[in-house]
Amino acid sequence: MRVHIAAAWLVACFALAPGASAAVTGNPEAGKAQAAACGACHGQDGATPLDPTYPVLAGQNERYLKHQLQLIQTDARQIPLMAGQLNGKSEQDLADLAAFYASLPAKVGQAQGDDETLARAERLYRGGDLQKGVAACIACHGPSGRGNAPAGFPMVSGQAVGYTKKQLTEYREGRRNSDESYGAMMRGVAARLTDTEIAALAEYLHGLH
Repeated sequence: MRVHIAAAWLVACFALAPGASAAVTGNPEAGKAQAAACGACHGQDGATPLDPTYPVLAGQNERYLKHQLQLIQTDARQIPLMAGQLNGKSEQDLADLAAFYASLPAKVGQAQGDDETLARAERLYRGGDLQKGVAACIACHGPSGRGNAPAGFPMVSGQAVGYTKKQLTEYREGRRNSDESYGAMMRGVAARLTDTEIAALAEYLHGLH
C-alpha cells in the first residue's frame, strides 16, 4: 500500500511541476564570479555554511536553485538575510549562479542519533505513514536523496540539519509557501509531521547518500 501511495504522489509531482525555463542557459564560470559574496554565508565551496540554518548549495540541481533565486528576488520567498542580495540581477545572472552551485561537488554528511530514531526517519522517507497520510519522501527526492533535476525537486542528501529542520517546520506552519507551483505538496506533508519526526528526518537526510 505504501508503494502505491509513493507512486501516486510521484505522478502528482510531475503533473504539478512548473515548466522549465529553457530560454536561459546558466554559465558556471560566470556564476563563480558572482558567487564570491555568497561565500560569506554559504561557504566558498557552497558546502560549509556559516550557520547551520543556512542551506548547503553545492551539488543542488540547477533548476531548483534558479527557481528559488527567482522567488527570493521577487520576495515571493521571503528570507530577511537575503533581502536586497539579488537586486539588479538579470535572469541570466540567476541562471549563472544556479549553474555554478550545481557544478560543485555535493556534500556527504554523517547522521547523528540513535538507531531507533534514524530507523523511524528512514521508514518515513522510504514508505511514508499510511495512517497519518504522509507520502513517502522518496517519491520526489529519490532513493539517495539526490532529488529530481528535470522536475526541479531538490537534492536533500547532505543538507544542513538545522536548515532542514527549519524549512520543514516553516512548511508545516505555513510560513514557507514556495511549493505553490507544486500544489502546496510540501505544506501538505509537513503539516502531519511532529517536531520529533522533523528532527529525525533532518538527521537522516544529512547522512543520506
